[in-house]
Amino acid sequence: MESTRGHVAHAESRPMIQLLAMVVGGVFLLVGILGFIPGITTNYSEMQFAGDESGAELLGLFQVSVLHNAVHLLFGVLGLVMSRTTANARLFLVGGGIVYVVLWLYGLLVPQDNGANFIPVNPADDWLHLLLGVGMIAMGLLARPARMTAR
Repeated sequence: MESTRGHVAHAESRPMIQLLAMVVGGVFLLVGILGFIPGITTNYSEMQFAGDESGAELLGLFQVSVLHNAVHLLFGVLGLVMSRTTANARLFLVGGGIVYVVLWLYGLLVPQDNGANFIPVNPADDWLHLLLGVGMIAMGLLARPARMTAR
């Protein structure tokens, strides 16, 4: 029991930046999984490996493909792994946020029905990428190194 308490106490006293990276990574992992579940992903039978021809949409809104879902899964795992240290958690949030801002710009500049739209993305994805990017950068830069403690 002693080791369990020590482990729980350690988990409860993680710095906020690590908890944020863990939550963000977990959400990306969940989104990647949900992208492969028919019903949650509409037009599931129209999902392609990659490209703008994929007709599948997560929650009927966000265009997805096998590649798009795989990227979410990998990004989620990366976030969970990087959340183990403060420096890596900050790097994941800020670096990942920059990646998502770049994806937002990519979505604005590449026509949706163009072969270069290989991820694929649609306008809903584009604006979500902007919100994710700005949010992740803000979390990475503004999270204090203070530890969370159980009350």
